Amino acid sequence: MDDIKLKTKIAFALLGMGLTGLVHAAGYGFVDLEKVVEGSTYLKQQNSSLELAIKPQTTKLEQIGKEIEALQKSAQTKGANVQQINTQYQAKMTEFQTIQQSVQSRVQSTIQSTNKIFDGRVKQVAEQLRQEGSLDMVLNKNAALAFDSKYDLTAKMIQKVNAIK
Repeated sequence: MDDIKLKTKIAFALLGMGLTGLVHAAGYGFVDLEKVVEGSTYLKQQNSSLELAIKPQTTKLEQIGKEIEALQKSAQTKGANVQQINTQYQAKMTEFQTIQQSVQSRVQSTIQSTNKIFDGRVKQVAEQLRQEGSLDMVLNKNAALAFDSKYDLTAKMIQKVNAIK
């Protein structure tokens, strides 16, 4: 019986030694992607450019909206030519919807393009940080339940992403 216990202990010891060869200390880094987004000069520039680009259309939409309100008030006035006002109202609504759809389409396509470029930059920088730190992986901070803040690469990520032109 003691012989079996001894053989079992030896087998477990050998197995344990074999497994330690399979396990190595992995290097990990963490990035707070929310802070990277907030600190991105690229995203801020793209947002400003988009707002500037659609400003004429949004101003026009505001103007048409006021005209629609005025037509609605006119239709409530006694003696108003309801048919004429209704025709003008329909024309303004059509114009409003056309401009609104155009703005929405432009915003969506710009956001998709911006996100694609930004995503590429973040992945590029994550790979740079991984290689520079000889890390096995760089993870999103929100995916970790707990980690040591000395492995937080957020500031470096923001700096490197903002440096890309």
